[in-house]
Amino acid sequence: MVLTNDENLGGTMEQQAILAIGIFLLTYGMIIAEKIHRTIVAMIGGVLMVVLGVVDQESAMHHIDFNTLGLLIGMMIIVSITAETGLFKYIALIAAKKAKGDPVRILVSLVLITAIGSAFLDNVTTVLLMVPVTFSITRQLRVNPIPFLITQIIASNIGGTATLIGDPPNIMIGSAVKELTFMAFINNLAPVVVVIMAVTIPIFVFLFRKQIQTTPELKQSIMRIDEKEVITDHKLLTKSLSILGLTIVGFFLHQLFHLESATVALAGAFLLLLLTGEHAMEEAFTKVEWTTIFFFVGLFVLVSGLVETGIISKLAAQAIELTGGNPVATSMLILWLSAIASAFLDNIPFVATMIPMIQEMGNMGVENLEPLWWSLALGACLGGNGTLIGASANLIVAGMSGKEGHPIKFVTFMKYGFPLMLLSVVLANIYIYFRYLI
Repeated sequence: MVLTNDENLGGTMEQQAILAIGIFLLTYGMIIAEKIHRTIVAMIGGVLMVVLGVVDQESAMHHIDFNTLGLLIGMMIIVSITAETGLFKYIALIAAKKAKGDPVRILVSLVLITAIGSAFLDNVTTVLLMVPVTFSITRQLRVNPIPFLITQIIASNIGGTATLIGDPPNIMIGSAVKELTFMAFINNLAPVVVVIMAVTIPIFVFLFRKQIQTTPELKQSIMRIDEKEVITDHKLLTKSLSILGLTIVGFFLHQLFHLESATVALAGAFLLLLLTGEHAMEEAFTKVEWTTIFFFVGLFVLVSGLVETGIISKLAAQAIELTGGNPVATSMLILWLSAIASAFLDNIPFVATMIPMIQEMGNMGVENLEPLWWSLALGACLGGNGTLIGASANLIVAGMSGKEGHPIKFVTFMKYGFPLMLLSVVLANIYIYFRYLI
């Protein structure tokens, strides 16, 4: 029997699809196993997609989202220079003194600072800045730092959900869907984030109030610290705050000027480097988390193999078939699937796979994709609180805490994180339903 050209092409595509699935699953499994650094695994997976001919190099480059990468690099440079001034230590100490050295009130203050910082910087950077300050305060008060750290992890993931730049999944979604601007994220996600924080903070106080008691003398010791001494460079602080403020204003207005969010972040970063001089540049570039940047590059190429071989289209079709295209059922499926998956897997590769799938659902006739995008953002960001491996911020805090002699155990974190994650997703579910689906 002689095969036609179409049959040959179909057979080749099927082989390529099987190869793409094999590379993707193998890479994903190795990322979960954490035996080899996830950046190395993702990059090798991406390179295999090109070397084995699943995608050509030009198509692979086309799938790399340079807006996501530019936004991350720009914000990392701005925050690394600002951190040099001692600003974040200053804010934490002011909060501790306002709380009169009371550990429970300090816990609430640090939770709020972490949540707000995570919304307007990003959650990974925020916890990197907050953890050393937390250890300094808890040592002074001689209280267990673990309740402070667990609550800050949870607050960082909730706070980061509120804006386009707060959490890597939101950066990826905002970059892939041009209509979802910085203001759109705030308008649609900040209200439910405020509600979730308002419900969560009293639970924190109830859970940890007995574990963080101290003496009146130690409370007074906090009041004697001079917070002004932690500001190391007043000129740099003025420059950094001016540029950080301008950049955040730029995020609010980027759609008005037809600029991508990466352009705003990179403009802010290089303007700050211009003001601080060349000597700050090399130091700032060493603070950029290049492993995270290349992890993203590898993932984008890896997912391009699934897109180009039609696998994502088939998955989208099956999801629509499962839910009957019903917007309520589809939104709920994406919200809960994202939350549960993100609790046990890294939410970044999961979102990288889900974005083209939702776009494909739009191509297949699902008209209103907005609830689906917000369901994905809420599920992926909030789901990160389910376990210690759910989000990058969790692992970073756990690593820093372990080095200080206070390891956070997987089960200990899950005991608090998983129920609170379920509660936050239930609240998100109610919000999505009443705001978008009735």
